[in-house]
Amino acid sequence: MRREAKLTRNEALVLAALRRGTGAQTAYALLEALRGEGLRAPPQIYRALKSLGEKGLVHRLESRNAFLACAHEHIHGAGPHALVFLVCQRCSHIREVCDEALEARVKAMTTGQGFAPHAATLEISGLCAGCLAAG
Repeated sequence: MRREAKLTRNEALVLAALRRGTGAQTAYALLEALRGEGLRAPPQIYRALKSLGEKGLVHRLESRNAFLACAHEHIHGAGPHALVFLVCQRCSHIREVCDEALEARVKAMTTGQGFAPHAATLEISGLCAGCLAAG
């Protein structure tokens, strides 16, 4: 069963808006985009984002205080995954990358320190392939 099967109306609206958008979106940008659908208060958006995050359907970019839909079908809930976000400084394109070797290294590093991580997210700023090619 897909993770989207048991979404509330608000969760489905927020997820659809994130998937339609380009790049990460703030909660207030989502609220503005969804006013016509009946979402009128920030708590409605934040509750939906929290639940979608817990379901592994949405990720939060700390550096931008913004959210984006998960781009991979990796299994959430089986321990923290090491996610890398490549953020273009010119066009704001964001690419989500999963790397099993990095995930194994993070697990070894944290376990070796007696630490139990809840999340492992790395954001790398630079230029995407399209912007590099454009000069």
